[in-house]
Order: sequence, then C-alpha cells, then structure tokens
Amino acid sequence: MDNDEVISTLNDLIETCKDGEEGFLTCARDVGDTALKSFFSNRAQTCAASALELQDLVRAYGGEPEHGSSLGGALHRRWVDVKSVIAGNDVKAVLKECERGEDVAVSRYRNALEKGLPAAVRAVVERQYQGVLKNHDQVRSLRDQYRSA
Repeated sequence: MDNDEVISTLNDLIETCKDGEEGFLTCARDVGDTALKSFFSNRAQTCAASALELQDLVRAYGGEPEHGSSLGGALHRRWVDVKSVIAGNDVKAVLKECERGEDVAVSRYRNALEKGLPAAVRAVVERQYQGVLKNHDQVRSLRDQYRSA
C-alpha cells in the first residue's frame, strides 16, 4: 500500500470520526434525558480525539488531513433532526438512528482494516475500531433498555 492509499484510507476514517462526533452532538441536542446527553457528549469527544489522532497520522505520511464530515453523515444528521421532531424527541427513535450511524462507522473501520495498512497505522486503526465497536454496543444496549421501558 503506497502513501497515497494510506492517506486516502485515513482521510475516509477522519470523515467517519467527524460524522460520529457531529452525530453524537446531534443526538445529545435531541434528547431531554441528562444521562443520555452526557453519554452522547462524551462519545462526541471520543470521536473528536480519534479524528485528531488520524489527522496527525495523515500529516506524518505527508498528506493533508480531512477536517469535515461526509455528505452522507450530514444527510443522516438532518434525518435524525427531522425524525426526532416528528417523534417528539423520542429517545428510542434517536437511539435507533444513532445506532444506524454507528453501523456505518463499524463498516468503514472494518473495510480499512481489510487493507494492507502499515503496522503502526493498523495498530491505531485497530484500537480505534475497538472503540467504535464499544460505542455501537453501548448505543444498542441503551436502545434495547429504552425499548423495553
């Protein structure tokens, strides 16, 4: 894998992190429950830190890092906004959409790990992937908890 491919893969993951950050902030804004607001805000900070780490790697490989989220992520956040308004900021609806966003992040990280990344880059991506899986599982658990409530 050449530097351009490494940089492209990392920039895709930066967009994914930025999507996650902004998505979690949208979810925090759209719920009234203070515990969920805190959870979503903390997850947003984790995504932001991951993006910064990946941006540093892009620079180390001589590239220009992405700084924004993807068009698909922006569209998904608008859908979360619309759905939460229609559903009256229903926690279950917000959690369901948040989980959908995390499904995308899991897939993007999994795809990146299937590429021939250099060992040092792969180690960072793998560690972040474990965090993405944790986010996904926590959101699913919260969704199930609120579904049965």
